[in-house]
Amino acid sequence: MSLPVSCHTAQFGTLGQIEPSDLAQIAQLGYKSVINNRPDFEGGPSQPTNASIAAEAERLGLHYAYLPVVSGAFTPDQVAQMAQLLKTLPGPVLAFCRSGARSTNLYQMALQLP
Repeated sequence: MSLPVSCHTAQFGTLGQIEPSDLAQIAQLGYKSVINNRPDFEGGPSQPTNASIAAEAERLGLHYAYLPVVSGAFTPDQVAQMAQLLKTLPGPVLAFCRSGARSTNLYQMALQLP
C-alpha cells in the first residue's frame, strides 16, 4: 500500500504518523531526509518513538531530524528551527506528525521567514 504523502512541492511533503518500517518506502519514493514533528508518547505508549524511527532512518541512509512541536502552540524558535532544517537537509524532505497538518502548518510558517 502506498503511503498517503501530501506533496507540497517537488522538494517537500508531509505525512501522518509513520512506523519505522515505512521508512524503506519513503526512501523508495525518493525522499532523502525526514523530520519528525511529533513529541514522543503524544499518542500513547503504542506510538513509535523518535529513537526507533531515527535508528531505522540511519540504517537506511536517510537524514533525520527530531523537532517535536505541540499542535497549535508553535514557538518562534521552532519555526526558525524548521526553516533552518529546510535549508540544510538534503531534499526532498518529508515531515510527519499525527496527521500531517502540524508539519504542514510549521512548513508554511517557516516559508514566511527571511
